Amino acid sequence: MELFDVYKLWPIEPIKAKGWKIWDKDGAEYTDLYGGHAVISIGHCHPTYINMLQEQLNKLGFYSNAVQNSLQKELAAKLGEVSGYNDYTLFLANSGAEANENALKLASFHTGKRKFIALEKAFHGRTSGAVAATDNPKIRAPFNKTDHITFVPINDIIAVDKWLSTGEYAGVIIEGIQGVAGIFEPQKEYLQEVSSLCKKHSALLILDEVQSGYGRTGKFFAHQHSDVTPDIITTAKGMGNGFPIGGVLIAPHIKPSYGMLGTTFGGNHLACTAALAVLKVIEDENLVENARVIGEYLIDSLSKLPVFKEVRGRGLMIGLELGQGYEGLRDKLLFEEHIFTGGAGANVIRLLPPLNITKEVADHFINTIKKLTE
Repeated sequence: MELFDVYKLWPIEPIKAKGWKIWDKDGAEYTDLYGGHAVISIGHCHPTYINMLQEQLNKLGFYSNAVQNSLQKELAAKLGEVSGYNDYTLFLANSGAEANENALKLASFHTGKRKFIALEKAFHGRTSGAVAATDNPKIRAPFNKTDHITFVPINDIIAVDKWLSTGEYAGVIIEGIQGVAGIFEPQKEYLQEVSSLCKKHSALLILDEVQSGYGRTGKFFAHQHSDVTPDIITTAKGMGNGFPIGGVLIAPHIKPSYGMLGTTFGGNHLACTAALAVLKVIEDENLVENARVIGEYLIDSLSKLPVFKEVRGRGLMIGLELGQGYEGLRDKLLFEEHIFTGGAGANVIRLLPPLNITKEVADHFINTIKKLTE
């Protein structure tokens, strides 16, 4: 048997990593400014993370959600404290797609409605409901095609008002910052007006913080820059620093009932331990503030370079739109300079590094860009 060939793979095999450094099987060293799709939040192989997981693995790796698991309650309390959502409740899942799937389901249960508004260029995952709310027909099978989703342009409040006013919509789902689309941020006033319209029309506001959450933008969640309070918040990626885990943060006016949601592996002992380790390191090392400071420095410095048509983002979630003739820069960074970055289409480089990178790492990237383009 061979692998089902659905991934375009770089001819590089990482076998070891530490902090923001990666080594491949041939011993070559790389600088990781992508964090495996924003997953590596506290750096590779952080000693606190390793020690906590090893200790838990020596006790118990897994048992089902049919029994008490105090680690889940500890994680909910700590996440509430660190994020500022103490009065919310937490449902634990395995991934961002699963978190969004349950968020959509929950909003539909709560409102009794089946339709949702999503944004053009949105990406919410590849499972059935999440991919239906993802604005990419190429990854939507006939089974996933539905009339339940209406796509509207980002920052177009008139379009949101038009559809919500029909009374047919359970909610609006919006990324804190659109990642796969190329790092596009909803305007502060727009998010505030969407929140007001949702309340007016008895719909729920869902903030997908799977990529933009967990301190990446200089606040714990990206929507907190806009002073809005969503009904539902989803998270994953940086939540476990590589261990699969996702979460749904649920406002107190949304009530649970037995059997409403469920999962076999979600919230297992190792996943909760990984998530608790991440929160501990984020707090102990002040990583949310570090993301803000280093991110501002990168954005300011990179905005001055003529190679980039536009520099977008907040904190350590940055999109670099390349000027004409520089489309090959990402490949040069990887193969000539050993720097991992992400992409969004042919002309946007995405930076999603570990939140503990230093100014020296930022300077290395800036100077490398200058060397390759001047």
